Amino acid sequence: MIVFSLKVLFWCCFALVVYTYLGYGAVLYLILKIKHLFVRKESIPILPLNEDLLPQVTLMICAYNEADIIKEKMENIHSLNYPQSKLCVMWVTDGSSDNSNDLLKNYPDITLVYSPERKGKAAAMQHGLRENKSEYVVFTDANTMLNADAIREIVRQFMRENVSCVSGEKRVSARHDGQAAAEGEGIYWKYESALKQWDSDLYSAMGAAGELFAVRMCHYREAPSNALLDDFMMSMLILKDGHRIAYTSNAYAMEYGSADLEEESKRKRRIAAGGLQSIWWLRSMMNPFAYPKVAFQFVSHRVLRWSITPLAMIALIPLNFLLILLCWHWGYTFAGIMQLLFYLAALAGYLLECLGHRNKILYVPYYFLFMNLNVFKGISYLMTHHDSGTWEKARRG
Repeated sequence: MIVFSLKVLFWCCFALVVYTYLGYGAVLYLILKIKHLFVRKESIPILPLNEDLLPQVTLMICAYNEADIIKEKMENIHSLNYPQSKLCVMWVTDGSSDNSNDLLKNYPDITLVYSPERKGKAAAMQHGLRENKSEYVVFTDANTMLNADAIREIVRQFMRENVSCVSGEKRVSARHDGQAAAEGEGIYWKYESALKQWDSDLYSAMGAAGELFAVRMCHYREAPSNALLDDFMMSMLILKDGHRIAYTSNAYAMEYGSADLEEESKRKRRIAAGGLQSIWWLRSMMNPFAYPKVAFQFVSHRVLRWSITPLAMIALIPLNFLLILLCWHWGYTFAGIMQLLFYLAALAGYLLECLGHRNKILYVPYYFLFMNLNVFKGISYLMTHHDSGTWEKARRG
């Protein structure tokens, strides 16, 4: 009986890990292929040729001590292909202690909103939105650079049926070869971007990333001020109200990856903690009877990878070892060898990164394991940060 229970538990854990990281993407892809056999793919409207008909848009940048990047960010904003008369650029500086405000005063074409006390990004967003007068607000980070047509593409997505939030694509680059944190993150985001696109094509993307997303203000819902993932919560509350989140790779934000794995761990811990926090707040959306179109995607894409699946992945190690000892079978031996090779590859990737060498193949298991281990660190992070929306910034490459 004990052996049977171990077998059931082992295969359940194995199936959960495979489904979460590979199976869900395969299922989405197949569903979309079948769907498009019977339903014509949704067309995206064309923007009006007359620029006077384009809507007023606010581009909001919430910043904390970003003096080093302001000049580059403003040059990027001035290069955007959207009528300047229709674009309100708003900087919200949240308790900045550097000379950010002095630098921003050199740009008369922006609106500067300042809070002397640092309360966190969610609170900064709410502060800026109280000063906003546009129906559409695009949020972006100070250290991300947008493509020229990003605003136009986002506005175009809002013309689709029942879309009240638009998520752009996050692209990560490394400043130099062999930068494991950036390269690993870049590989991860390429796969994550594909999943987001398929989610959006099926019904709705499952949340937006703060690097670039936009909301329609008539359907805006305020995220809790202590939200660690303010962008995700804001977008998911819109989805909870029955409006869709569109995803487009034609509007993207480019940023450098974290300087190293220690800096990247700061981000991953916060994201993991924010994910657990968000799951609890949005737990009603897991109910397929209340949210038939959303529950499957939300659980498969977000809930599993932020909660159960990392536990299942770690549990596979002792379960596999016990099954080899109690009931030898070549299948369990093979599974044990494959697990051992995976962890050895991750260790090799770590050691090579420490030595300053580059191996993209070994970065994949290394970054994957690193990402999941930070889920456990996120639990302790959440316990110490659940009352505050502030966090320590990760230093970029």
